[in-house]
Amino acid sequence: MNTHRKKLIEVALPLDAINAASAREKSIRHGHPSTLHLWWARRPLAAARAVIFAQMVDDPSSCPEEFPTEVEQEKERGRLFRLIEELVKWENTTNEEVLERAREEIRRSWRRTCADNADHPRASELFDPDKLPAFHDPFAGGGALPLEAQRLGLEAHASDLNPVAVLINKAMIEIPPKFAGRPPVNPESRPGGSAAKKSLVGREWKGAEGLAEDVRYYGQWMRDEAEKRIGHLYPKIEVTTEMVRDRSDLKQYKGRKLTVIAWLWARTVKSPNPAFADVDVPLASTFMLSTKNGKEAYVQPVIEARGYRFVVKAGKPKDPEATKIGTSAGKRQAFRCMMSGVPIPYSYIRSEGKAGRMGERLMAVVAEGDRGRVYLVPTSEHAEIACSAIPAWKPDCEMPKKHRNFQGPVYGLDNLGDLFTSRQLVALTTFSDVVAKAMERVKQDYMEARSPGFSRLRTYGHQDSVTPLQNGGRDTTAYAEALGVYLACGVSRLVNRLATICVWNKIGEKVEQVFARQAIPMTWDFPEVNPFSSSTGGWSGSLSWIPTTIELFPSHSNCLFGSADQINATVQLLSQNKVISTDPPYYDNIAYADLSDFFYVWLRRSLRHSFPALFATLAVPKSDELVATPNRHGTKERAEKYFLDGMTDAMHRLSAQVHPGFPTTIYYAFKQSETKGEKGSSSTGWETFLDAVIRSGFTVTGTWPIRRERPTGVKVDTNVLASSIVLVCRKRLAEAPLATRREYQAALRQELPIALANLQAGYVAPVDLAQAAIGPGMAVFTRYAKVLDAQGNRVSVGDALALINQTLDEVLAEQEGEFDPDTRWALAWFEQGGFAEGEYGVAETLSKAKNTSIDGIVHAGVLASRGGRVRLLRPNELAGDWDPTKDKRLTAWEAVHYLVHALESGGEPAAAELVHKLGGLAETARELAYRLYTTCERKNRAEEARAYNGLVQSWPEIARLARERAPVEQLKFLEGQTSRGEPTATS
Repeated sequence: MNTHRKKLIEVALPLDAINAASAREKSIRHGHPSTLHLWWARRPLAAARAVIFAQMVDDPSSCPEEFPTEVEQEKERGRLFRLIEELVKWENTTNEEVLERAREEIRRSWRRTCADNADHPRASELFDPDKLPAFHDPFAGGGALPLEAQRLGLEAHASDLNPVAVLINKAMIEIPPKFAGRPPVNPESRPGGSAAKKSLVGREWKGAEGLAEDVRYYGQWMRDEAEKRIGHLYPKIEVTTEMVRDRSDLKQYKGRKLTVIAWLWARTVKSPNPAFADVDVPLASTFMLSTKNGKEAYVQPVIEARGYRFVVKAGKPKDPEATKIGTSAGKRQAFRCMMSGVPIPYSYIRSEGKAGRMGERLMAVVAEGDRGRVYLVPTSEHAEIACSAIPAWKPDCEMPKKHRNFQGPVYGLDNLGDLFTSRQLVALTTFSDVVAKAMERVKQDYMEARSPGFSRLRTYGHQDSVTPLQNGGRDTTAYAEALGVYLACGVSRLVNRLATICVWNKIGEKVEQVFARQAIPMTWDFPEVNPFSSSTGGWSGSLSWIPTTIELFPSHSNCLFGSADQINATVQLLSQNKVISTDPPYYDNIAYADLSDFFYVWLRRSLRHSFPALFATLAVPKSDELVATPNRHGTKERAEKYFLDGMTDAMHRLSAQVHPGFPTTIYYAFKQSETKGEKGSSSTGWETFLDAVIRSGFTVTGTWPIRRERPTGVKVDTNVLASSIVLVCRKRLAEAPLATRREYQAALRQELPIALANLQAGYVAPVDLAQAAIGPGMAVFTRYAKVLDAQGNRVSVGDALALINQTLDEVLAEQEGEFDPDTRWALAWFEQGGFAEGEYGVAETLSKAKNTSIDGIVHAGVLASRGGRVRLLRPNELAGDWDPTKDKRLTAWEAVHYLVHALESGGEPAAAELVHKLGGLAETARELAYRLYTTCERKNRAEEARAYNGLVQSWPEIARLARERAPVEQLKFLEGQTSRGEPTATS
């Protein structure tokens, strides 16, 4: 049996810092892995880095030989927290000084673990102090977890059933370390080359910089090669005299030929009015082209006899309501016929689409002007050229017919190939075919570039190794295939903006990608991008993000090997004796396999000869995908059983294989109130997932809510976290006992108050408290082999969660007894009516029960009483110069609301000044803020809830500022709250 110490993640996390960094990361674009290739529900790098670090580093409480007192432990924990706060910052993603400090902490804890287990029968295999265990993520997806494990100094392994996910992980963790420190091979970077650039010749190439430079060069070569083949299909547009006649804004362009950014089309159907049955009428959600201030433009349809034409106008429409112009008539009425005004219902559009009678018509052309976009009337020449394109190939992959995230089949667009115009198909086919040509060019240039001074392929940390990316290949082939992966990713980025389900952003004047969310929607008017324009939607714009991202992948001189393999998580053996952190599918939230087909068909066309095993199937494998999809399994019940059985198998493999020295961390996202019943809100997916984890042999030792964004509002009965829950798990002891429901409940009542106090002392935000409390609650539940009810039946996970929530409410209610009488009265009154007025008589009766008086409460500055009515004072009604040291009837209620007022009016410094004066009452005020948040959440009082939640979230900085100004006699109290100097959360 091994000896293990509690890891930091099993005791404490600086949640607020992690959540803030995760939220900030959503606005990061340049260099972020999400710009390499789209993936759905990608984990924030900040959260992944922090979780893996805390998963591997010992908590100071488990090191009494080094930190014997609680004060010393808290101080050390604060040091680790400060390191995490630096570690999660985006600007430190490649900061080797910060990263190396984190790696040293991991190695330090590892040496302790090896010393503890020196007598283990497999010590030489499992506990080698000179070699850290490897890392594995069996549901690798977008690859954030293995990427950050590699960044923290671990040998990283990723596996997934989905070939698109596997390719993304190869591009992130497998390829860059193999080619680190190498110069590029393209002619421009070589001395003596005919087109050599001075900036590239003779410079030092660090990490994957050489690889990135070659992606830039051969990506440009691909563009030039594709333009030679199909450039005639994307002509410039000439600004004619006729165009300028009614458009004074076009005078400067008269006679010039402008590069087209996009052609804007509207889908059409035959008019349902028999009088115009031969007319294809447009289905346009809007005729507005640009709503940017000062650059407004719109399409104006002109009806002529039995037809119509489009003209383009600059400026605002004369009628303000015309900014909403289009043929859309609202969700229920769908559209209206432009010729006759009769409604065009969705049922009619569906029947026309399924009959193959849906078409499209060119509405406008967007061109590159001298200072922004220029909107021009469509020409027959441009429409004819677009229609003249004849694709030699198109994807043949059926989309799900009955799935909420796939709208195309409802309107007859059953196949992925139906989502592209003929010209788009020709362009995408050309670019995907040119990837292979580029790889051949790389091989040729590679051989020319090879010389005794040219760095050879680096693999497994050895500069002189020559190991191909594909078994049996040569060094030249390996490098060419590596570049092919990134160039194919460029094609995927182009596909995401070169489909008829993209939309034109009339505010930003740009093409928006297909996947604004995890679905393939239906669009009625759409832009067709010119792939040879310099806009973001073109090839150059799409590819330009990738080299920047490559340069930030781990590829330093000591970076360890990484691998990515296509393996089903329910049968994988890669987790053996490895550290595991994983992000499994979320019940039925995202149809990963079906959505991935959109990219897979094009990636396969480009790379199937280089990676035949990975692209062996015509579409992404779906039968073994672990999602609860009723349309795949027949019924909701069968889908849920499939998910539970499969996830249990996958979790069982993890519990059986995980390295014994570390906990396993598992991410899960869920909607907290997916269903309701007598026992309260629950989530089918969440309960099913927890059940699978427990059945597999894991015991849950922590649950941490990791938020990707801060909510703008607080809504009752919703998961306001916009987050994932990180479960911390250990393998359950084989000798775990049975327990009765009564015994479990008794253990909860004994242990949850202590855990809750630690959570509150650690500044877990009130909005996160209920979820974080599940950790210690489930730790009690899962320490038993089974918990049985009075009839001998197994207590379900849903029942266990209900008991945890019930006990949590009881504990919070019991905390009320610690408050002063005036505060207890105010709590009861607030519970009943918030800040609204109430009858004096009722208030007086309640005051007797709370052993106080209304006059006294008014005198305390808590209550306003007038004309037989009373009401609690709101924070914004409180005096700004309140001094608690001079208050003769000081209450916790006053303290918390003056703190809210100070925070809102003067920020954290003003609140810190109050904490400084409040002394020990400040801690009581913070506990009251938790209680008040819980009441607001239950009563659907969102505004007040935000105020109390905000106070607790700001407390770490408030406490820090207060400590700086605290007198000697207060330091002991303040250190008792945060002796480590930083916020904590305990679970």
